[in-house]
Amino acid sequence: MNRNILLSVALICICSLPELLAQTNFKLYKDSDASIYYYVRARANVATGGQTPFWMTSGTYGVVPLTGSSAYLQTQAKFISVGDKFVYQAGIDMITTTTRYRNVYVQELYGLITYNTWLSLLIGSAEHASSNSIVNNKLSSGDMAISTNARPIPEINLMVNDFTYIPLTNKRLQFRGNFSVGRSFDDAYLQSYVKTPQTYNRNVLWHNKSLHLRLNVRSRYESLAGIIGFRHVAQWGGTSTDPALGAQPHSFKDFLRVVTGKAGDASATESDQVNVLGNHYGTYDFGLEYSYYGRKVKLYHQHFFDDRSGMEFENGMDGLYGVELSLKSDNWLTGLVVERLYTLNQSGPFHFIWFDHAKYPGTGGGGDNYYNNGEYTTGASYFNRSTGSPLLISPEYNDGQLGFRHNRIAAWHLGAEGNIINYIMTYKVKCSYITSYGTPTEPLLKKTGSLAAAAEVTYINDKRVFFTLSIAADRGALLGNHAGISISVYKRL
Repeated sequence: MNRNILLSVALICICSLPELLAQTNFKLYKDSDASIYYYVRARANVATGGQTPFWMTSGTYGVVPLTGSSAYLQTQAKFISVGDKFVYQAGIDMITTTTRYRNVYVQELYGLITYNTWLSLLIGSAEHASSNSIVNNKLSSGDMAISTNARPIPEINLMVNDFTYIPLTNKRLQFRGNFSVGRSFDDAYLQSYVKTPQTYNRNVLWHNKSLHLRLNVRSRYESLAGIIGFRHVAQWGGTSTDPALGAQPHSFKDFLRVVTGKAGDASATESDQVNVLGNHYGTYDFGLEYSYYGRKVKLYHQHFFDDRSGMEFENGMDGLYGVELSLKSDNWLTGLVVERLYTLNQSGPFHFIWFDHAKYPGTGGGGDNYYNNGEYTTGASYFNRSTGSPLLISPEYNDGQLGFRHNRIAAWHLGAEGNIINYIMTYKVKCSYITSYGTPTEPLLKKTGSLAAAAEVTYINDKRVFFTLSIAADRGALLGNHAGISISVYKRL
């Protein structure tokens, strides 16, 4: 079917959706303890230059396609049952879309058990990256370890979602954290994407864990809180497309090596025997919050590490720096984020790893090449979207090539939201300027940059139907020159 016909049908569906929703009589299963909720969203995007603008597609859990104009219909069902100590939840999210390698797919499919409101076990794929993030994922450029940019990876995740008080600390010390194992299911997509012979690992296994502590000092009207913690992400296992390498180590002992950051045994590649088994990266997180009468100012920093040298701060000031302002919910401005992302150091330009460690003590790191890895050439991505910050431009932009080509960057980012008409109309804007110097191994001869901006307005009618109009544009050599507009309608039935 012609793309223009598909877009016309999608726009007709969107324009008629509110009337259809008003006439639809879904029976909501509900008793004293359990409920099932249904949701539907329709969206159409029209873009120039054959590519969707950066902030129209980034930070959407991989839902909005990169390739030009598109449309999709998203349908969700969520089940919730509340007991005395346990809450049981399950969900499924189906997407039907145009201009995609697969036009119908499952975005979310999960079961979630929560004990006593604080300890949860998730099995499946769910959009929950914000649960342990130090940044505001609605306005931020993106968490450097696990953001809202890529599709959710199927996993088993034991987590403390929100900050929980530690006993015997007089309600001053809180903690949150998680421990997860997962697996990629993007092999068919990668086979369709790769245009030239390239080696990569199929069915990659994932592990991530985090721990954050929060110290609170409160008075009657104000509070001060300090946050410190870390996030650790690892890719391991899988099977290389190079027959000479084949299946990578994936035993339980290998999993323990991945969790503890140990080197591989004789069955691992030479690099994984010298370094650690798998591809590892993460962040040290620092935050300081001051709240007063419902207003909050937060300073935060994510120090990124890709190997031991980064963990020992040999990569200087690399990472994300930000300030967030939160105001009362009825203001014209309710949230403001200003961020600086800097990844130029990378522990120096050369990777001194092949040396006599006994004779020459030290980390030996350098040329860290963030989000890239020699064995796991897809890097920190899922379906070729960065699982971390989208400002380190995703492999999806590479036209058939794997890996991150722009991981040495300096960027500024602004995000804001607020009310136009309170409880009826709201807005959100994002604007980033990215300057890329290439990678440590493939630097650009001349730095290149782009400005990416987007603005959206959401109107909520008296039937709680959400209408959103978005406009976005990119300007500059890094991303190209593109403009786009989208219309979406969302309703809980």
